[in-house]
Amino acid sequence: MNNMKWFKITPLDVLLFRDGKPFSPGERAWAGSIFPPPSHALVGAIRGLIQSDINLKLKGVFLTFNNELYFPFPLSYDRECLCKTDNVLTPIPLIPLSWDNHHPLHNLLETDPNRPQPMVFQNEPCFDNNSEPNYPAYLNYQTILEYLENGHISAKTWEKIPKTFSIPWQIETRSHNSIDQETGQVLDADGYFVENAIRLQEGWSLAISIEAKDEKELLNLSENSYSIRLGGEGHYAILESCQQLGEQWQKIQKVSQVNYKKSGKKIAYLVTPGVFERRQKQYNDHSYCKASPWEWTTAYPSNPNQEKGCLVSFVTDKPLVISNRMRFNDNISTPAPQVYAAPAGSVYYLEAEQEITLFQDNSTSQRIQRWRDLGYSEFFWISYPNFIKE
Repeated sequence: MNNMKWFKITPLDVLLFRDGKPFSPGERAWAGSIFPPPSHALVGAIRGLIQSDINLKLKGVFLTFNNELYFPFPLSYDRECLCKTDNVLTPIPLIPLSWDNHHPLHNLLETDPNRPQPMVFQNEPCFDNNSEPNYPAYLNYQTILEYLENGHISAKTWEKIPKTFSIPWQIETRSHNSIDQETGQVLDADGYFVENAIRLQEGWSLAISIEAKDEKELLNLSENSYSIRLGGEGHYAILESCQQLGEQWQKIQKVSQVNYKKSGKKIAYLVTPGVFERRQKQYNDHSYCKASPWEWTTAYPSNPNQEKGCLVSFVTDKPLVISNRMRFNDNISTPAPQVYAAPAGSVYYLEAEQEITLFQDNSTSQRIQRWRDLGYSEFFWISYPNFIKE
């Protein structure tokens, strides 16, 4: 898109982003937090800056350090268990049992064909007392580009990455008190609660691309820096253009799209939280979320009359609770139902002889399309290399 612009957002103070769990002082005195922030918060901050309600389309939210994009650690590697590759301790790759012809349980373990295949280590764990079985929560652009190009991350690259688990922010716990003016005591009903504030480490920023969804609408942001208010309590941050991020994004997207169009075994690496939501009429038309796209059915169905799907297996973590607000024409908004999103870093193992069309990318539903416009459910695609074990 010609009007896509990449920016980095550097906080000037702590940031506050509460999660979607119900909270009220006096009942649950701890307000949970979420980071990186939900895209809704970024859209609100940008609209507040440009003083316009134009429909925006985002890519991200990502992290950046020294103008280099960083992406969540792919869960296709187990960073808590290491193996030795070329005398380097590296995280162990995970693959579905059905893909590992050399595993002792291949074709011996009876599995449920209606469920994802069990995951196994592709290499033997190395129990080294001197090893630090942890890696950072985010990997840089060059590392992820190598993953997309080669289907794996080399031992030489792993050797350069610090082997100590870290996240590029600190959590600061803050308490809030409401005092009775007459007695000087904390109010019983809603006088006390605690929440977590996020402080990004020095050199780190948030990264997003922003474009006007309608090409007739213009996003009037120049190359200058801007001050925006972001998150709870409206703490300030600096928004500044950074086209280096756009160049990196274009390179990684080019490789991803080539892999996406290949047939055979593929890996879909989720780099932003995945919202896979459907309304189920048989359940009172309620919305339900899954850890994987609804249209990805099992690749090994037990019923011969059942259509063969593409999903072999996947690895994920506990879901993220996302809550936004429903807005009406009279500028009144109310809390929207909570949505459970698959966390960024989740990885899906697929088999397909043709391109895999995603419902959320082709849906005519404005509600479903809005999640994609906000940057959720962004995949990078990897062609599985079919390594042969020695």
